[in-house]
Amino acid sequence: MTVAALPPSARTRVRRVAELASYEQAALHAIVDAAYLCHIAFRDAHGSHCIPTACWRIDDHLYIHGSNGSRMLKQLLADTGACVTITHLDALVLARSAFNHTMNYRSAMIYGQFEKVADTGQQHAAMEALMDKLAPGRQTQVRGGSAKEYAATTVLRIALDESAVKQRAGGPLDDAGDMAHVVWTGELPFTHGRGAAIADALNTCELPPYAAAWSTESA
Repeated sequence: MTVAALPPSARTRVRRVAELASYEQAALHAIVDAAYLCHIAFRDAHGSHCIPTACWRIDDHLYIHGSNGSRMLKQLLADTGACVTITHLDALVLARSAFNHTMNYRSAMIYGQFEKVADTGQQHAAMEALMDKLAPGRQTQVRGGSAKEYAATTVLRIALDESAVKQRAGGPLDDAGDMAHVVWTGELPFTHGRGAAIADALNTCELPPYAAAWSTESA
C-alpha cells in the first residue's frame, strides 16, 4: 500500500476541497515542466505585487532570471520569502446547478526563499537549460551569451520542497435534487495546441527539427 505524501508545512496544507490536493514531487514536477510562465507574489515598500515571469526546473529547484536592475529580483533576494504559482486551465465544467459549475485545472503553489545562482558555471548551465526547455538542441546553434550579457543577468532559484499541488479532472458533480433538471452538462475543454512554426522575414536557414516538430508535440 502506497502512503500519500504529507503537506510539507502548515501553509501548504490544502484545506478547501482537500481531496484535490497532492504533495507528491512527481505531480509538482509535471506541472512545473509543462509551464513556461509562473507568477511570483512579493511585497515591497510600494505594496503587494504579483508578476509573471519565465520559469524552468532543474532537479528540485525552480529557476527564474532577469536584469540585475529588476525590482522584483532585488526584493526576492532581500525579502524573507515568496510565493510562486503556476496554473494550467484544462476545461470549463458545466453542471445542472449554477453554483456547481467549476473548472478542470492543474495548479501548484511554491513557498520559500529565492537564492542567487552566484557561481558563473552554474549560471551559464541554468541559462542553457532554459534554452533547452524552449527549443531542445538550439543552444548549440545560436550565439552564446557574452560575458557582458551574463554579467548583466541575475539567475535565481527556489527549492521545490515546500509546495502543494491542486488539480481537478472529470465532469460535473451534480446534487441529487438537481438530476431531474433538463439542461446540457459536460466539459468545454481548452486544447493547448501548438501552431506551425513561422519563419522570420529575414530568416536564411532551413527549418530545424525542433521547430518542425513544434506543432506536432503536445503542450
